[in-house]
Amino acid sequence: MRTFCLGLSVLALSGCETLSYYSQAVGGHLALAGSAQPVDALLADPAAPRALKDRLQLAGGIRDFATRELGLPDNGSYRSYADLGRPYAVWNVVAAPEFSLQPVQSCFPVAGCVSYRGYFDKAAAERHAGGLRAAGNDVVVVGVPAYSTLGWFDDPLLSTFIGYPEADLARLVFHELAHQLLYVKGDSTFNESFAVAVEREGLRRWLAAQGRAEEPKRGDALQVAAVRARLEALYRTRLAPEAMRERKRAELEALRPWLASRKGFEGQEPNNAVLASLATYTALVPVFERFLAEAAGDLPKFYARARLYASERSSPGPSSALRP
Repeated sequence: MRTFCLGLSVLALSGCETLSYYSQAVGGHLALAGSAQPVDALLADPAAPRALKDRLQLAGGIRDFATRELGLPDNGSYRSYADLGRPYAVWNVVAAPEFSLQPVQSCFPVAGCVSYRGYFDKAAAERHAGGLRAAGNDVVVVGVPAYSTLGWFDDPLLSTFIGYPEADLARLVFHELAHQLLYVKGDSTFNESFAVAVEREGLRRWLAAQGRAEEPKRGDALQVAAVRARLEALYRTRLAPEAMRERKRAELEALRPWLASRKGFEGQEPNNAVLASLATYTALVPVFERFLAEAAGDLPKFYARARLYASERSSPGPSSALRP
């Protein structure tokens, strides 16, 4: 699951390219928000399709569960619905150097640094991606079904994900609300890994509340992790560039069948940027799952520990050893 965080703190941006990026971000969101309708109104509308009403009712149950059982924010988010008429809400552009798995950072005066840029227009995303490729980077353009305004606005349910299978819909809502609960400026890996940990625990509890078994974990994650580990080791060597490129191509080729099945990555080549984008969402998940286990599943204690960890990551000292 891929998301894009859009905060109003970008109001402080400066520079022509940055102002252009800010303009499309704000304009895109306002257009989207302006098309949203209250869920209650749609449920009461006799002309609304029955299938849509069923999905909105399911989403409403998930939304209420998120606040009641997970302690996630109780606000107007996911209590309205917008039909976008396109497959994705935004397109994220992620880049990484030719021989590195560390994402290229986009830094803003107030919002801090993030490991991607999100665009409401795919053509604009591709133009930005072209510039990054011309600079010698590996680049991926990922279709994203949802994004978070971090509580600045009430984020709506969207046509891009309302038809998801129940488990995926629950994961997405829990993930996005987790961003509203805790978001750290300039630390994409913390933010996304925390939200993934919350979505996983939320889904486990959602299924348990209905007497259903937890979904099995995907085995392909191990394959991706193995390729990443081998590439990290390769990039630490002193091989000549051409020899390193050949080894790199061979390793990444193993990911091609897996990548072809990933929603949002349609038509993308396996490269460092793909692996960098995935690591943003997974690198710290084991740390957060350990915190949850130490809290014996007590979510308020877990959230408090996560906040402490956020401050530990931003401050030098013995606790910084938790950094990946």
